[in-house]
Parts: sequence; C-alpha cells; structure tokens
Amino acid sequence: MTLNPRNRKARDIELEVSEPATGRVEFPLIGTDRKRVEGLDVACIIPLLQACPGDETESLFACADRTRKGFVGDSVHIRGIIEFSNYCVRSCMYCGLRRDNRKLRRYRMTPDEILAASENGIRSGYRTIVLQSGEDPYYSASDIARIVEGIKAFGDVAVTLSVGERPRSEYATMKAAGADRFLLKHETADAELYRRLHPGASLETRIECLQNLKGLGFQVGSGFIIGLPGQDIATIARDITLLKELDVEMAGIGPFIPHPDTPLASYPAGDVTMTLKALAVARLALPHANLPVTTALSTLQKDGRQLALSCGGNVIMPNITPAKYRELYEIYPDSASLKDPEDGGIGEIAGMLKAVGRGVSATKGDTLPREKRPIPARDEASFQ
Repeated sequence: MTLNPRNRKARDIELEVSEPATGRVEFPLIGTDRKRVEGLDVACIIPLLQACPGDETESLFACADRTRKGFVGDSVHIRGIIEFSNYCVRSCMYCGLRRDNRKLRRYRMTPDEILAASENGIRSGYRTIVLQSGEDPYYSASDIARIVEGIKAFGDVAVTLSVGERPRSEYATMKAAGADRFLLKHETADAELYRRLHPGASLETRIECLQNLKGLGFQVGSGFIIGLPGQDIATIARDITLLKELDVEMAGIGPFIPHPDTPLASYPAGDVTMTLKALAVARLALPHANLPVTTALSTLQKDGRQLALSCGGNVIMPNITPAKYRELYEIYPDSASLKDPEDGGIGEIAGMLKAVGRGVSATKGDTLPREKRPIPARDEASFQ
C-alpha cells in the first residue's frame, strides 16, 4: 500500500476546521458506530475532538478507558528509555536537538555505556529497552546491531529503536540483529506543514520509512504533536487516521513545548486537554495499540501520567539515561524526566499504578498480529 500525503490533503480539504465547536445539541459519541471510528472517517473524528468541557469530554475519556480495559487490559507496560546521543543532522523548527542549535553541548554514549545502562535497567525490572537518539549517522547500522545483540544477551527483553530515517537496508540489519520495535513519529499528517517544520524533509519520505519498517517485520510506533503552529482540528483528525492506515502497534501523542533556542520559541505550548482528547480518540480508533503516557504531557501537567492512563494510555516510558547525560537531551526544556532517579523510578511508578487500580505488566508488551488479536467477549468499549 502506498500512501500519498498530497492526495490525502486534497481528499480531506473540505473537512478542515480551524476552531472547535462551542456546543451542540447531541454529542456525537452517543450512538456512534465503532466501525466508523475504527475506520478512516475524518468527519466522525473531528466532532469527537471538539467535545466540550464537562460531560462531553468526560464521556469521551470514559469510553476510551473502557475500550482500553476491554482490548488491552489493566496492566501497564513499563519501558526504559536510554537517550544515547543528542547529535542530529536535522534542523526541525521545534526541537532543541536541531543541528543549528549551537548552544547545546553535545554527547554520544559509547557502546559499553549503552550496554551498562541497559543491563542496569533490566536488573531494575524493565522488559523493554528503548534506544533513542537524534538522527546521528555516527552510529552505523552495524554499530546499532552489535548493541542490540549485546542487550539481547542479558535476557528475554524487547529492544525498541528510535534513531530516525535510515535506508531500508540499514533497518534490515538492525532487525536481523534482534531489534523488535521501531519508533518513528510522523509528527503531522499535513504535508505542507511537515515541509515547513522539517527543512529538507518530506512527509512522503517519513511514511515510506514507516512502511519499510512494517515490511521488515518491526512492531512500529508512530505519533504526532499537539499544538504545532499551523495545526487545526482537521489536521489532528488526519493524524489519527494516518496511524490507522499505517496499522501502527504503538502511537505516541504529546503536546508541543517550545524550546528557547529554536525558531518556534515564542509560540505557546500545546493544550493538555486537546492532547488527552486526541489520545482518547486514538484509543477508540486503535483499540489494540499500545499508547504511551508521554513525558511532554507530564512536563506540562504534574498529574499528566494519571490523566493519560484514564484516557486510554497503557504504557509508561521512564528515562534511564545516565544522569550525566540526561539534562543534555533537551528536545524541550525542563523535562519531567530530569527528576527521575537513575532507574527511572520504576518502584514509585508501580506504587502509583496500584493506587489507581492498575498494575505493572509482567510481559514484554508485544502487540499481537492482526489475525491473532482477541475480541472482547462482550462490548467493554460500548459507545453508549
């Protein structure tokens, strides 16, 4: 399947809305056919994102929570992130790691440091290690493959990579070494907005990379940012439908946070409530997917983790990067992860989950292939 972002833009242009509705006689969640939300119906998704404060928003969140419980259960997957390099060849307009940010002190972890941090994380109880960096070609595909093999030697754990756009052959090398998953956010489904925010890059290339990863057998995660300058409700709706078209196993949705050393420094942060609504609608559209509680959300709102867990979230990704590097991985300032202990606070997270009636998953959290996904015995995800 080939997705053409230009065609998608033309097809949906008549649905574009720049301001949320102020109210309506009947909230569209009631009586909505699940097939429409699980499908690619932008016209269905837009009104859900326009849910008014109070009963409408609470109804949306409750429905997403029931859907999460019915399809993926109450267990929460805890995945440790190691941010191993803050070098990046890109100059994305919103990111503090951008190549043109001359104020940032750069670092690269050695393979031995990455393996040591991974082993510490596994000993602390993590079943998935996430290796994340800027787009840094210093690490060849073979380098990353050797690191993946080293982590796999520590035990029965999953390895997730988030290292940006690479040729299909390099992704294949990483997959052959045992990498299980790959995170590559599409950031925005608006091709023109993508071009403006990512100089020299295109949404078409990003989608091609995601399709290559799927074709190689990776469990693929993507996602987008709420509050990017130039975004509107219809863009967010298309973001969600693109995730469905790509059949992603994981979707990260977080708010924009301005960085002072980027061209978007003066723009306001993304809205927390809209982020939660987008997360809730994504759960309805992707009932089997793993949806993380993003650090950006927790950075803007202290109880962001708990809120997102009640709106469809089922993954938490603590930072287990060594302390001496953590503050230098500054996509945005004052990240909530800076306050985490070196083990990511996995014990504290377990306590928080217990308090809200959830628990830490004992599994690696793989998403089952479509043909093996169970259907709940009864409609836990009823829209009524």
